[in-house]
This record gives sequence, C-alpha cells and structure tokens, in this order.
Amino acid sequence: MRILLTGTTGQVGRALFAPLASLGTVLSINRSQLDLSRPETIGEAFDHLKPDLIVNPAAYTAVDRAEDERLLAFRVNADAPGAMAVWAARHSVPLLHFSTDYVFDGSGTAPWREDDVPAPLSAYGASKLAGENAVRAAGGEHLIVRTSWIYSNHGQNFMLTMARLADQRKELRIVADQFGAPTSARVIADAVVKILNFSRVGPVCRFSTGSNVVNIASSGETTWHGFASAIIVGLKNRGINVETERVVPIGAEDYPTKARRPQNCRLDSRRLNELFGIKTLAWREALDIELDELADFRGISISPVQPALVNSNDGRLTLLS
Repeated sequence: MRILLTGTTGQVGRALFAPLASLGTVLSINRSQLDLSRPETIGEAFDHLKPDLIVNPAAYTAVDRAEDERLLAFRVNADAPGAMAVWAARHSVPLLHFSTDYVFDGSGTAPWREDDVPAPLSAYGASKLAGENAVRAAGGEHLIVRTSWIYSNHGQNFMLTMARLADQRKELRIVADQFGAPTSARVIADAVVKILNFSRVGPVCRFSTGSNVVNIASSGETTWHGFASAIIVGLKNRGINVETERVVPIGAEDYPTKARRPQNCRLDSRRLNELFGIKTLAWREALDIELDELADFRGISISPVQPALVNSNDGRLTLLS
C-alpha cells in the first residue's frame, strides 16, 4: 500500500511517519512536490504519486495570524483538502483528514461530540470547518479526525514553550479558564494506526464505520495553567533544573489575542472506542512519556522520584496556541 502522508515536518505528521511505515510504503513529500497554498496543483501531483491511501495532517495553524491571512488559511485548510478529496473520490482512494476542536464555539462544559453543531469563533476554526465540509462534499470514502491541544517533543508547542520559559523565568502567568485535554502527537499517531489496521481490507483501508468523524483526545481534562504546572513539576522530578518557582493562574481576558479561543475544548472520544475499540491514555500518563523523552534529550539521568501532587483545580487553565 502506498500511503501519501502530508505535513511530515509537523508534530502529527512526524509522529505518524514511522508507524505508518509498518502498513506500507510512506510517500513523504515536501512543499516543492505538494504546495497546499496552490490547491490547483494537487490533482496533478497526486496523478504522479498514485497513492492508495491519503493521510492529511498538514494545515495552516497560525491561529492569530489567520485573522489577517484569511485567504491563505482557507486555501490551505479548506481548498487544498477539498482538492485532495475530489482526486481521492475520483480514484476510489480513502482519505484520512485531520481537523480541530476549534470548529466549535467552546460554550458549555460538556465534551464535544462528533455530531454537535459547529460554530467556529476564529478564521482558523472557520477554515478548518470549511475543509471538513469540502472533504464530505467530494463524496469519496473518508474519515475526519478531530484533535485538540497537540504537543510533542518536536516543533513549536505548549510543552516545549513551557520547558524553555522554565529556564528563564521565576514566574509564569498562564490562562486558567480554558479547558481541554493535552494530547500528544504520539497518542494521536498510535490511535490513527490502530484505526487503519482495523479498517484494512486486503492491502487497502476502507472506512466502513457508519460515521465520517471521530475525536482523538487524551482522557481527563485540565486547563493551560494545570498543564503548565504539571510540566514544571515533571521537569523538576526528572532532575532538570528550572528557574520557575510559581505558575500563576490568569483569565483569558488578561492575555488578549487577536483570535478568539474556545473556552471549552473538551472532546468526547467515546466513538473512538465504540467503533475501533481504542482507549487513549490519560493526559498525565501521556505527558510522563514525553517528559521522560525530553529529559533523555537533555542528557539527564532519570532516577525514580515520588510523584508530586499537582492541583489541576488551582486555577482555570487555558491553552494559548
């Protein structure tokens, strides 16, 4: 099976590369081969690559900049997936496309189900919703995976930002009134490969699930403040010297951004278990795995320590992405 994987320099794309190689030949492509800002070129590129499965985590993810670069965000996040889906439908090739919790308005406190009505607050969220709709409209076999609060040991993300700031600042002020579940790229990649194995029919994958959307998020919930607190404590427990002494909870109104963020980013992953038998790690367990690896990167010898208690309710936590 020839698997076309986009966005291999991104967090999810990078995490997916090795696991997907266990299923077939991964066609890793660079921007010169596939420029998502030029959707009109995608069909010709796919004609040359001839994939049997398309996995598309690539996206325009600069949430605030998208308010000023709306046309570019829509080209990459809506028009490009639409072009992929049209080609895929024409050639009977299944497409697995990634989306986000930002398609919702973040109201209420209940985790978002896949069939809840989207109402994005930002240009980024609107562009991702338009991408979902374009994929559906093509009429081909597809699965849309919604994720949230992604982090990893590579790229630019909240965990690595906190690790960097912990070296520099005695106090961190972190939003504490936005709620979700930090989800590592590793957790997402593991679930995706299990979905693909579940969906294999002979040498190819078929998404015969009765639903074309599924959420993948770690279990449990916290805030950005709670996530930051757990990161700082985790670094200290692994023998990494940090300057940070206090993680202070603040409200989102104290950290204004150009794009509005949803307050409730919780995703309900029950369908993931019902359809594919997959249960994701709790966010703290997944964080421990990433922090262990981060400590190894830094050349730190990890010795057993008593886990420190982190009160995830000591401020309403918010992720600023």
